Amino acid sequence: MSRPSSDKAVGAQGPITADRLFLALLLVAFPAAVASHFFFPGTNTFLLCCLALIPLARLMGEATEVIAHKLGAGLGGLMNASFGNAAELIIAIAALREGQIEVVKASITGAILGNILLVLGMAIVAGGVRREKQTFNATAALSGSAMMFLALVAMTIPDLFHVARGDAALPVLQKMSVGISVVLLFMYALSLLFALRTHQHLYAAEDEGVEEDLPNWSQAKAVGVLLGATVGVVVMAEFLVKAIEPTIESFGLTHTFIGVIVIAIIGNAAEHSTAILMARKNKMDLAFNISFESSKQIALFVAPVLVLLSIPMGHPLTLEFSHMEVVGMGVGVGAATLIGLDGESNWLEGAMLLGVYAILAVAFFFVP
Repeated sequence: MSRPSSDKAVGAQGPITADRLFLALLLVAFPAAVASHFFFPGTNTFLLCCLALIPLARLMGEATEVIAHKLGAGLGGLMNASFGNAAELIIAIAALREGQIEVVKASITGAILGNILLVLGMAIVAGGVRREKQTFNATAALSGSAMMFLALVAMTIPDLFHVARGDAALPVLQKMSVGISVVLLFMYALSLLFALRTHQHLYAAEDEGVEEDLPNWSQAKAVGVLLGATVGVVVMAEFLVKAIEPTIESFGLTHTFIGVIVIAIIGNAAEHSTAILMARKNKMDLAFNISFESSKQIALFVAPVLVLLSIPMGHPLTLEFSHMEVVGMGVGVGAATLIGLDGESNWLEGAMLLGVYAILAVAFFFVP
């Protein structure tokens, strides 16, 4: 997943980049969140942690991209694929440790829907608003759609099995989820082999001009930024999870809505800005890649890893999602696939994706 740095606007003090704005947000929100956790715990802490996680996730993504670019296509692609959604994984692990199973599952659903509907929709609108149409590699896009269909099957089967067998299915759902997780991780490895080796030419256009958009960091600085941002995400994730219950009580929200919409949007903030920037530059291959690869990593890597990690952590996690989550993911994958069929996009198609996301958000708001 590619996360180049953002565009510039000229201000009174020189160029103002999105990176500077994110850094300013981090310098304000991070210490405020720490202070709030120890002196004013509750809703304020949750909101400040959300704000601090946005620039931290972006820093992790940029550092990963710089290191991956310097390592070359093979090792770099593997690292980028492995660490592309590290922030989301860390937040989910923190929630899992606290036994927030519903929030973890909802955040997985929300991350997938956020990437293929919200991120992609905003990118298509931003890129197409001043153009009649934009083009991209339909084969690469549909390959991502096919892998998302695989993930959808994996998350549908446990739910259908429970419906068919009733309570008799409960004793085997964990074992079934572990087996499916192993299959998903294997398929994820094959998808990396496809993208980085056997069919690398399909993604060649995505690498053109990427280096000029990356931060001008040395390898040592990128590693330092990655480590520092990771520590920051771990701290903010712990504070955020502990503040979930007071926030739910204050705003009258549900665990599902917090996970599907709020936490997912926070974790996807870096993808939002980067995909929109790439689309505005008419680099739609990159915009589609960011959206589909992020969703694929969540579904085929993060979710299975969480299932396997949940066993020693004492809070077993299964791949049985609610009916609404399964339907939502099916609708999201279907909508994104329709957009990718002809290799062309326009702003109305992007607005359609945003409309689908808005409808699902309204529905999840009322899910108990």
